[in-house]
Amino acid sequence: RPVENLEDLVKVGDKIQVYVLRVENEEGHPILSKKRADRQLAWEILENSLATGEELRAPVIEVVKGGLLVDVGVRGFVPASLVERGYVEDLNQYLGKELRLRVIELDRGKNKAVLSQKAILDEEYELLKQKTWSTLEVDQVLKGIVRRLTNFGAFVDIGGIDGLLHVSELSWGRVEHPRDVLSEGEEIEVKVLGVDREAEKVSLGLKQLLPNPWDTAEERYAVGSIVEGKVLRIAPFGAFVEVEPGIEGLVHISQLADYHVAKTEDVVSVGETIPVKVLSVDQVAHRMSLSLREARGKKEVQETQESTREEENNSGVKLGDIFGELFEEEKNQ
Repeated sequence: RPVENLEDLVKVGDKIQVYVLRVENEEGHPILSKKRADRQLAWEILENSLATGEELRAPVIEVVKGGLLVDVGVRGFVPASLVERGYVEDLNQYLGKELRLRVIELDRGKNKAVLSQKAILDEEYELLKQKTWSTLEVDQVLKGIVRRLTNFGAFVDIGGIDGLLHVSELSWGRVEHPRDVLSEGEEIEVKVLGVDREAEKVSLGLKQLLPNPWDTAEERYAVGSIVEGKVLRIAPFGAFVEVEPGIEGLVHISQLADYHVAKTEDVVSVGETIPVKVLSVDQVAHRMSLSLREARGKKEVQETQESTREEENNSGVKLGDIFGELFEEEKNQ
């Protein structure tokens, strides 16, 4: 590397290694080279590292086509594919940073040194993976990093092992896509649901660490109460209605209206919000029976009563007073 200030490299009183180019020049002084000595020492270190696998550390001095140049006493090359365990889109982020490296190829005659940081990271990852497998058990709660999102779930790194967090295990409520709940790179806590060491598969759960709304359903949804819910699915025998995330009940086709219903979709549609009356709750079996017919009937009665009270308040005359007078006249006659 070019040196602008000599004092940045050596100072008076420093002991340095030099290479003798000439024993003496015309003036009788020896011609020495620190650069040549440093290069020779650097090659010796690189050769030792190649033989022993010893880790080296070196700063990135330049981004070139296909990889990075590092200063290991000589110019070393780190291919882009050997910088990290995964694909790196922008190599410029490494400029000026120190890498942990292992020598994988040397040719002193061609002044060629190829190094890899990925080799070290892969080795550490494998050790971590073995350690995790040796201690992994069902029902453990672990911290992990969301590595990848798919339509059917998320892959979470729990320590050298990518476990599957299925979309059905994300929440007690319905989740359309994992990205609605998680993001790549996010750290989360998960529960181990299943371990298959032979197939090297791990299933994980997130909702198990959250309160299950069914545990208190009977207390919060009293039989006879009317609540609003969203139609999630339609079947020939009725409609499934979500009264809160994680709790859904069935409105049987016979409970849709006070008349004969041939098709469920003739009365309700998916996504529609409707009032329903709670007929029964089984929080152990996670079942709830609901009625749209009775809810609308009760709602109409309530609306009629409210309308009557409003008319009485506006007129200042109560129906009871009018009928009371009529009853009184009838009595006197």
